[in-house]
Amino acid sequence: MTKIVAYLLAGTGMLTMAVAAQAQDAAKAPKPATGAQGNSGDAEAAHGDIVVLGFGQARQVQTVAAIDMERLTPGTSPLKAIAKLPGVNFQSADAFGAYEWSTRISLRGFNQNQLGFTLDGVPLGDMSYGNVNGLHISRAIISDNLASTTVAQGAGALGTASTSNLGGTLQFVSRKPSDTFDIVGSGTYGSNNTWRGFARLDTGDLGGGVKGYLSYAYLTTDKWKGFGRQRQQQVNAKLMKDMGARGSITAFVDYSDRRENDYQDLSYDIIRRRGLNNDNITDNYSLALQIARVYQNQTALASYQKANNGSSAGFVAPWTGAGLTYPSGFGTPDDAYYNAAGLRRDVLGGVTFDGKLTDELSIVSTSYYHYNKGQGSWITPYSATPAGALGPDGTPLAASSTSTTGLASPLGFRVTEYSISRGGNLTNLFYETGANRFEVGAWYESNSFTQARRFYGMNDGTSPNRNALEFQSNPYRTQWYGKYDTETLQYHVADTLTLGNLTLNGGWKGMRVKNQANLLVGSLVNGRIKAEDWFLPQVGAVYHVSEAAELFASYTENMRAFVSSATTGPFATTQAGFNGIRSTLKPETSKTIEGGGRLRSGGLQLSAVGYFIDFSNRLLSFANGSGIQGNPPTLNNAGSVHSYGAEVSAFYRIVRPLSLFASYSYNHATYQDDVKNAAGAVLTATAGKTVVDTPEHMVKGEVVYDDGHVFARAGADYLSKRYFTYLNDQSVPGRVLVDASIGYRFGEDAGALHGVAIEGSVTNLTDKRYISTVGTNGFTASGDNQTLLAGAPRQWFVTLRRGF
Repeated sequence: MTKIVAYLLAGTGMLTMAVAAQAQDAAKAPKPATGAQGNSGDAEAAHGDIVVLGFGQARQVQTVAAIDMERLTPGTSPLKAIAKLPGVNFQSADAFGAYEWSTRISLRGFNQNQLGFTLDGVPLGDMSYGNVNGLHISRAIISDNLASTTVAQGAGALGTASTSNLGGTLQFVSRKPSDTFDIVGSGTYGSNNTWRGFARLDTGDLGGGVKGYLSYAYLTTDKWKGFGRQRQQQVNAKLMKDMGARGSITAFVDYSDRRENDYQDLSYDIIRRRGLNNDNITDNYSLALQIARVYQNQTALASYQKANNGSSAGFVAPWTGAGLTYPSGFGTPDDAYYNAAGLRRDVLGGVTFDGKLTDELSIVSTSYYHYNKGQGSWITPYSATPAGALGPDGTPLAASSTSTTGLASPLGFRVTEYSISRGGNLTNLFYETGANRFEVGAWYESNSFTQARRFYGMNDGTSPNRNALEFQSNPYRTQWYGKYDTETLQYHVADTLTLGNLTLNGGWKGMRVKNQANLLVGSLVNGRIKAEDWFLPQVGAVYHVSEAAELFASYTENMRAFVSSATTGPFATTQAGFNGIRSTLKPETSKTIEGGGRLRSGGLQLSAVGYFIDFSNRLLSFANGSGIQGNPPTLNNAGSVHSYGAEVSAFYRIVRPLSLFASYSYNHATYQDDVKNAAGAVLTATAGKTVVDTPEHMVKGEVVYDDGHVFARAGADYLSKRYFTYLNDQSVPGRVLVDASIGYRFGEDAGALHGVAIEGSVTNLTDKRYISTVGTNGFTASGDNQTLLAGAPRQWFVTLRRGF
């Protein structure tokens, strides 16, 4: 494989040399005025271009500006806006890309919890579902208030506040308050009874450089299949004191309340028998009760026969009148559950001081606090409600007349409850003298996370006694409950030196993350673990061949710290299991080398990069049973993963209204070792297998037209097959998705309508039936697994907006 890597990098080198040669020819043409190069990015953004190529950076860095978000349906996740960039694999089961159970993003084979995410520098954790150390960007800020999203596919900046950025970073930046008073807003209606509203009040300069804004967004939509709703309310507020050349002080508060009914997870077996449109049976409580009764009768009979040498003589079913046969069309209790939901309530606030202490010395310091209350629930046939359990109003539930064992209901309400209370500070100092820029910074965070698995009583009637979109009370059982503390300390040192056409940068970061589990109820883990490395280097260089072209290269080392949780990481096992792996468990690490070239000439921008990644101590989590059963996963060290590939992207403004963007990505990511037990015996022969949920090929393209009045966009996204087992015996096929939008803005001659725009948009234009997300309930070694979600069909939306 070394020869393959060398060949790939050599090929990329030849490509960058060709880019450089073209650039040298372009350099012979008349040069732009002094300063044109340095301001080109701002100029392009001002004209509505997408600044994607990261000129001047020693790493693969690309930025999507706010103008691109405005071309998508309001409320769309910013993750969907960057899906067109090379190396980015984004999946979601809804049209907005905001349904958190389904949302997944990966870069070059690194999954979501191996990436770093920040908003205005504030850490968002790994943005995984049930996040234990942050929150999803769809809750952290209203998408209409974003100014830009920057993606670093290989390695983020040294100062990024993240302990999970093995394979790249996404840095979100919010918009600043306007200097002038303004009121902007939008309203959207569309498929599945979607209603979405947004309003923002900008105060303008109130005097002395004080300005701010207050905004509100509301979204409600029916599920595109089955029954249920998904809704969210958000408030963003920002106040800024602009001190001119000496900097600014900014305070912000962001609030989100998100509640969504879930879609049913699928397997190939379920899809074959019930189709992609199979979903929870939230509209039929009686059917859900019947399925649960049959399952529990079957389970009781199997236990009875095992204890009585196969005989069923004398067996009494726990539920009378239900029998042992599922209703027509159902084969297992996992075919369809009654209901499932996710609830998240967040408050994120902070203060940032960005100032120049002297002409050479500047500082950026942010203090922040985040509170979260969350709940993930399933109404489950695997845990019946006992008589005497309390209902939501505190009244004891009576035994069902059809129960022979004194149960109140064959269903139970299983809930995983979350609470995050974390605060921290990140401070960076910059010293700039001529050709040299020196940077030093530190980040500290203390995070107290509580998590519990509780069960709440359901009734045995014609309609349910509990609403899955409400926080529950009066549990009848706590399976486990723990407090998980994480203390993070990270620092970095960086220096950038410009020597004519050559820019060199280098530095290192160090971190220590202490994790502690204090189990209060249950039989999981009490214990401590630590990840520490005080020297993780990063070096890079950019050579400006001409004003039109540059070559770049970088090398980076990173480490991913452990997380403190009962459902993921080293504490998500039994005490005996933790004791067995504690002394040998190592944090995941990565070493990334990449190099390439960039070219711009007139309206054309090109970029090509090749990379190789050595990913060590890869921790694989093996799911045990269906997700609703809540069995702890098995954690194993799979050794190394090697990943190599290439990415090519191009942006071309044909004429001022019309532009094209295209990207191609190739990624070859394979496990290098088998999974073995402590004695060295092979448990799973993963060596040579492709990393799960990692397409080998991705092609994206987009056409944008915008003449100031008429605007339109059409985009296509192709990716090849993805595996969802570690042994690669199960996969989902490749697919092509097409989205499109068209609209009209009224100009100054329109009088009262000036600044108003109307837009129509369609997602999945060809109505493709496909599997979107894989791994919702984890991955297994081989065989079918209920861990798939169907992608949304064609959906349409109409938006009326003003002031964007």
